[in-house]
Amino acid sequence: MLIHRPKSRDRRESGIIITLIAIFLLFVVGAMAALSIDIVTFYTARSEAQLAADAAALAGARVLANSGVTSNLNATTLANALTLCGNFGTAVGAANHVAGVSLAGHITVTCTSQQVGNPIAKAQVQLYVPAFFARIWGTTQVSITASAAAEAYNPSLLASDLSLPPSLPVALSCVKPWLIPNLDPGNPANPIFAPTGAISATTLLGSSSSGMLVDCLDQYCTGGLQSPVAWKYYPGDTANDFLPPPSTSVACTPSTPGFAATEYQLAVAGCVQAPIACNATKIRIDLNPYPAGRDDETTAAVNCLTHSATNLGDTIDAATFPSGPFEFLVGGGNPVVAAGLTAGSDVVVSDSLVTVPVFDNTTYASGSNTVDLVGFVQLFLNPSGNAAVDGSPISTTVVNLVGCSSGMSLNPVYGNGATTVPVRLITPQ
Repeated sequence: MLIHRPKSRDRRESGIIITLIAIFLLFVVGAMAALSIDIVTFYTARSEAQLAADAAALAGARVLANSGVTSNLNATTLANALTLCGNFGTAVGAANHVAGVSLAGHITVTCTSQQVGNPIAKAQVQLYVPAFFARIWGTTQVSITASAAAEAYNPSLLASDLSLPPSLPVALSCVKPWLIPNLDPGNPANPIFAPTGAISATTLLGSSSSGMLVDCLDQYCTGGLQSPVAWKYYPGDTANDFLPPPSTSVACTPSTPGFAATEYQLAVAGCVQAPIACNATKIRIDLNPYPAGRDDETTAAVNCLTHSATNLGDTIDAATFPSGPFEFLVGGGNPVVAAGLTAGSDVVVSDSLVTVPVFDNTTYASGSNTVDLVGFVQLFLNPSGNAAVDGSPISTTVVNLVGCSSGMSLNPVYGNGATTVPVRLITPQ
């Protein structure tokens, strides 16, 4: 009789193999899980580095946009602006962290003027992020790199080069409801912008004036409109083209004492969000009367906007222009001083900077309530930092000029914030 004995040895060997496979799979799964954590960390770090590069490039380009160099061919001013652009952009980028590592010393911003009219800020990030679980493969750190480029786009100087194709127009937000004619205040026989969109009033940049007055037949605009006069403005229609922001978004009180703030005053003191396009057709003039008088309403709203009611508004740093780019000094009335910034500090932006549309007075029909836009000027209001007197002209300094032509028919470049020269990322490279 044959007796079959259990193959206990085979069973033991099978059990050991299964156990080894289970241990091996546990190790592999654990290693993959650990590696995936590192991979997620590296991808997150790469995303943080890209955001920092974008912010640094945009900050540098913002310096160029508000510096006046895109409206000026002066080589010394441009060189100084490019240096300031690089320093400011680098400082903004260095304030960021990637995977907990400070970017100080790991980010640089260089600014160039490869083509007249649209200088570029390029940001480069490079650092090493420590690995954790990947150390089991001998990898202790991973290189993280990112780059971005942003430009300050002004089609006017591009338009001065007839060898280039027509430039894209611009569409800007936070535009003030003041429509001024295309007439050089220093030489009314000369336009501010040529038909090509190029800057014709070449001496206007940096010039100061006693201000702009409401160009109405009387202060209530009830007797019809006068013919266009250099550096005087028609009020823009706040019911259609210059829709005012809600009163809750305006930090100050722009109204004339004894009156509630009007839509016109809210549009002056706040930000009109709807973009206004250069070369747009038929922007409307507001013909409605104002109970307090247009001049007084303008004064109250401007003093609110510029924080100058107590003669402590922002000012232009006289030491920087024309040899260098425009820079601005924070006044004691600016809310950022209460937040901790020292009064008198140099800054590259200011609430006193405003964008004002320019209309084609050669096609304007006398008495009409519509105009065609041909450009924008950027003005610094109350450059002395002192409040304007009720009904008096508002003092201004010209900081930028942006024109367009009838040939600019493609989709416009949109600006953001209260800027006349749009800033945009042209690539994360």
